[in-house]
Amino acid sequence: MAVTGFYPVILTDDVTRTADFFVRHFEFEIVFEIDWYVSLRIDSFEIAVLHHSHDTVPIDTRQKITTGLILNLEVEDVDSLYERLICKHHLPIVLDLRDEEFGQRHFITSDPNGILIDVIQVIPPSAEFQKHFTDIVS
Repeated sequence: MAVTGFYPVILTDDVTRTADFFVRHFEFEIVFEIDWYVSLRIDSFEIAVLHHSHDTVPIDTRQKITTGLILNLEVEDVDSLYERLICKHHLPIVLDLRDEEFGQRHFITSDPNGILIDVIQVIPPSAEFQKHFTDIVS
């Protein structure tokens, strides 16, 4: 299979507010915009925002509430992003900044729709967790 793209699409009732959130706080750029859909990109990563009632969404699934989803955003300096997003811009803090033995320093915030965003800096895992990584991840 030759995959040419893979990205999440956030269903919302406020496309502009959601897109603006990712542009303002995470430096995404708008690459396509219409009143019901916005495509955003940062480097080679994409995310899209779609109005939940648009005809492209199957009628039985048209809802604006997303559950069971965390968007992971890996960065080089999680501490500076924490300072900017949480301390300066006062985004909601769902999980405060901390180190995890499995190899992450991270915090979790949320977008205007309540979708969780886990901002992660990869750090060395503990010896206990290191043995669970495959050669592909090393």
